Amino acid sequence: MREQQSFPAELTGWVEQHLGPVTTVRDASHDRPSSRVWELEAGKGGRYYLKVSPDGESFTRENWAYRSAVPALGHSRAPQLLDCRAESLALLLTAVPGTPVKGLRMSAAEQRTVHWQAGALTARLHEAGTAGAPVHAVVEAAFHAAANAVEDHLAQAGAQMSVAEQSLVRGYAERLRHVGRVPVGLIHGDSRPRNWMWSADGRLAIIDFERARTAPVVQDLVILATSEWADHPDRMGAFFQGYGRRLTDDERVALRCLTALDAAASIAWGPAHADVFVTASGRRTLDRLMREDHHP
Repeated sequence: MREQQSFPAELTGWVEQHLGPVTTVRDASHDRPSSRVWELEAGKGGRYYLKVSPDGESFTRENWAYRSAVPALGHSRAPQLLDCRAESLALLLTAVPGTPVKGLRMSAAEQRTVHWQAGALTARLHEAGTAGAPVHAVVEAAFHAAANAVEDHLAQAGAQMSVAEQSLVRGYAERLRHVGRVPVGLIHGDSRPRNWMWSADGRLAIIDFERARTAPVVQDLVILATSEWADHPDRMGAFFQGYGRRLTDDERVALRCLTALDAAASIAWGPAHADVFVTASGRRTLDRLMREDHHP
């Protein structure tokens, strides 16, 4: 169980310059040591969030995303940045209405609606970050970095992966290095139901942009492909209806390669951090790829 995070007293004056007296503070951090987020009430009951980024890179990414591309999502579809304080890695944000989709009891039809809206918002984000991106250089750097990390993951996974499974992952890593031209844009980097907020009036909003970056847009789909869509192809279909296009042939190849690499990373990371969910997700993806590729 994660301990409650104490509100940083040195930021109180800065926060109250913008909001007035803060009346309520609630720790809203995720269940991981690097997460430091507080929900605030101030003034006449207005809700806000103070987020202290885990490191300078995350702060820079999130600050840049809120200023450059997130406004393209539309009113109430994402938090607004009120101010930032670089020396403290602090971001002061408005709250968006709703509850995280993760954990909500929803019908199949409601889930399809959520994924349709997620696809539409994701398209807006990707398109907002395309201007001036050096496509070839971005794609090569991203895919080569992913492929280069494979040997470390396989070494960490050790006996948890068979020789045949390791060979399969290495094959996909090499294939990823030679994927052709794919679209580049601003990706969220952690798009999943825990970062999707569903409001009472049926509107979706997206939060938490600390992993946002310019990258091949197909990288934004790996988490969904290995979790939400694995057993629910109807959700995937709804997402791409909202997204407004299907993946290109090269993107489909890249997504398959990236899911294989993600499986190896999950099998390596999960046991080391006692995370049975991540481990199971990686194992399920790898088992599926082994079956589909007809490996022994």
